Amino acid sequence: MWCLPHPQKAELTLVLLDTEGLGDVEKGDSENDSWIFALAILLSSTFIYNSMGAINQQAMDQLQYVTELTERIRSTSPAQSSGAEDSEEFVNFFPDFVWALRDVTVRLDADGQALSADQYLENSLKLKQEWRKLSKLESLQDNELDSDFVRQVAEFCSFVLSSSKAKALPGGIEVNGARLEILVLTYLNAINSGTLPCVENAVLALSQIENSAAVQKAITHYNQQMSQRVQLPTETLQELLDLHRACEREAMDIFLRNAFKDEDHSFKKELLAQLERRWDGAYKENVRASSARCSELLRNIFSPLEEAMARGAYSQPGGYLLFVEKREELKQKYLREPRKGIQAEEILQAYLQSSEAMAEAILQRDQALTVKQKEIEVERAKADSAQAAVKTLEEMKERHAQMMMEKERCHQERVRQLTEKMKRERAQFLQEQERVLALKLQEQEELIKKGWKEESIRLQNEIQALEKRNRERVQEEAESAQAVLKMLEDKYKMGHNTIAQEGEPHWGHMKQLSKEKQEFLECQVAMAPGTMEAPPCV
Repeated sequence: MWCLPHPQKAELTLVLLDTEGLGDVEKGDSENDSWIFALAILLSSTFIYNSMGAINQQAMDQLQYVTELTERIRSTSPAQSSGAEDSEEFVNFFPDFVWALRDVTVRLDADGQALSADQYLENSLKLKQEWRKLSKLESLQDNELDSDFVRQVAEFCSFVLSSSKAKALPGGIEVNGARLEILVLTYLNAINSGTLPCVENAVLALSQIENSAAVQKAITHYNQQMSQRVQLPTETLQELLDLHRACEREAMDIFLRNAFKDEDHSFKKELLAQLERRWDGAYKENVRASSARCSELLRNIFSPLEEAMARGAYSQPGGYLLFVEKREELKQKYLREPRKGIQAEEILQAYLQSSEAMAEAILQRDQALTVKQKEIEVERAKADSAQAAVKTLEEMKERHAQMMMEKERCHQERVRQLTEKMKRERAQFLQEQERVLALKLQEQEELIKKGWKEESIRLQNEIQALEKRNRERVQEEAESAQAVLKMLEDKYKMGHNTIAQEGEPHWGHMKQLSKEKQEFLECQVAMAPGTMEAPPCV
């Protein structure tokens, strides 16, 4: 086996597989020839059959292995196999056949009419002609050979290189190096265990390995992109959602490009479940990063105030108002700091609530305030606390709405990606079936020209059966598509309900706080410069 860059198609690698010859009496095992022939057929996209000398009866006898292929290869598993179906499925993965005549010269004519190479092959199946052998070809240089022969060799190589397609399995699955290795091992294991190599079983085994790798490749890409693009904590939840959506879309594209034959959708479900876990982890990590950043800012910004409180700087007449003024100043400084993340308000309110006891103590020790003024300040503090709590819950409600909206966007994007993939797969299937049908119609036309009526009728029945199976397959594809979309819809509803249930406790708390806030704000506090008056009713 040789692997080298394709000289004409840069996107392909040319794999040349040379097998031992057929019909060697020294091997003493004709079974070996049959299996070698079968393996070459299974692994190749272009099959070059070499024979020495003219096309004669001996050369045709060597091709008996073609007629034995149905005894050596299965296209589908035994439970689903039938002779007619196998014959049609073979067309989808059999290689192009090129017959190379070596060490001969031949006049490409018949009855005085020039023939093409293909016409000559057809004619050789019926007629015998005279041939001249070229001896000692391998020891000769090109300039020692007939110029027409050298030209024909060049044309032959050019034809093979330009017409050979990428090796593909049923469904248009192109074979790369890793897939070739798996196919070789799968076929050999089947042969060595005494069973027939089955294309369908090989494709299923390949799909299990490839789909598992596709899931891992998609998740790896998601993790890498999120780590490169996301700077925690994000300023807003929407920033994180947008990055997640972009990375998830790319991950899904990678999976859909590499996965195939995921007929029970198990690998799609696994990928979606892993993406959900990765998103949940990213969201929680963003919350932790925001909390840590905000806590550090609060310690740095409010440490002078805490030190002053510890020294008793505000335990004097008028100290409470100075304390409130300084606290508001530091609060505004904190709010101006960038990149605090989504926990900025919640962490701030938690800090302020933790210092309420100290603020209450300063208030009660302030001899410059009357009892009534102190009561007003207590009510003011309660109102501010309630208002801050409502603001925090409003932000939580907004984040919840964003999460719900993002669920809908992700759902629609997944539906779009899977729908496009199913359309491509259906187009590939229809293209393959059109090729099979065209070949059968061409064969039927030849039979009619030759007057083989019975064979023509048999072939017509096969064509009708093929068309019926195609219609059934299209119906099955439609049902499978509906199953995929239902799976996505169920997963979307499950996630939607989970988010809704998580938000319910907050909404009840928010309603209660809103009621308390309204009660606290039924009166507004009015302060004149240098004095404090009782609040007028509003």
